[in-house]
Amino acid sequence: MGAYILRRLLLIIPTLFGIMVINFVLVQFVPGGPVEQVIARMQGEGDVFGGFAGGAEDATLSETETAGYAGARGLPQEFIDELKAQYGLDKPPLERFVNMMWNYMRFDFGESYFRSISVTDLVLEKMPVSVTLGLWSTLIAYLISIPLGISKAVRDGTRFDNWTSAVIIAAYAIPGFLFAVLLVVLFAGGSYWQIFPLRGLTSDNFSDLSLWGKAVDYLWHITLPVLASTISAFATLTLLTKNSFLDEIKKHYVMTARAKGLSERRVLYGHVFRNAMLIVIAGFPAVFIGVFFGGSLLIETIFSLDGLGRLGFEAALSRDYPVMFGTLFLFGLIGLVVNILSDLCYVLVDPRIDFETREG
Repeated sequence: MGAYILRRLLLIIPTLFGIMVINFVLVQFVPGGPVEQVIARMQGEGDVFGGFAGGAEDATLSETETAGYAGARGLPQEFIDELKAQYGLDKPPLERFVNMMWNYMRFDFGESYFRSISVTDLVLEKMPVSVTLGLWSTLIAYLISIPLGISKAVRDGTRFDNWTSAVIIAAYAIPGFLFAVLLVVLFAGGSYWQIFPLRGLTSDNFSDLSLWGKAVDYLWHITLPVLASTISAFATLTLLTKNSFLDEIKKHYVMTARAKGLSERRVLYGHVFRNAMLIVIAGFPAVFIGVFFGGSLLIETIFSLDGLGRLGFEAALSRDYPVMFGTLFLFGLIGLVVNILSDLCYVLVDPRIDFETREG
């Protein structure tokens, strides 16, 4: 097992390098870099995209055309050159990429262009929101989906199975952000009941509350965002669990166990459960990473939560390259490590699995 883990850890290096190369190259062809962002703000446009809306005459040019751009704006070329040097854009792309990767290998992600704070501190500041959504949503999805999936497998074809399948498919078809809007309208004072708060993870008087009051206040605030994040994962996991159990129940070893006189509960949880749960555990990284990164932007925006989703979106919009590439490197590394952890979970669930015999 040690050799397999070592191979997987070594494979992280070329995989992560490929991710960074592709994204770095793509960014070089996108107009509206940090220099243009600064100049656009100086001109009172808010951001560089205001130039695109104003037509060809006001359009923002790429960094290689800053001479003509400076003339059109009445800004001296020396000022443009200073800005490029400040952001390190006066160096060739290859040199910038090599320096960036060398710093990232030492976990030095630099400082945000526009926030005057290190990327690491910025990520740590926004992390609690995304961790809250990711962990609670994944935990609730598994706690509901596994028992429900087992019940559906045992009662396959019954009225219970048909009705729950209809509900699950309907839940899967509803986008998370649309469900979030519905929750706001119904329960956060949109048009009906003001039961849950609309913004933030805690109340303004959170520090003055007792320990029990803080716990209740925290759960009160995260209820709607977590429900909105869980709906699609819940549907997928339930059907995955059901189908996995159905496949195992039809196998010969289950018939043999029943023929020996073992109770249905002993057969189900003593033999079937361990094998059927392998594929469910394998899906854990995808569920967690999907909830943690994928749908967080819209959920965080709707419920006014300042997390990693909004951080990444704002960094891309403002061309804050240290934040963009630093978070990409960090989250890519987390995703690859979580995939290795899922393989370890395989072994914990079923020790018969031996990754050492695998080639490559």
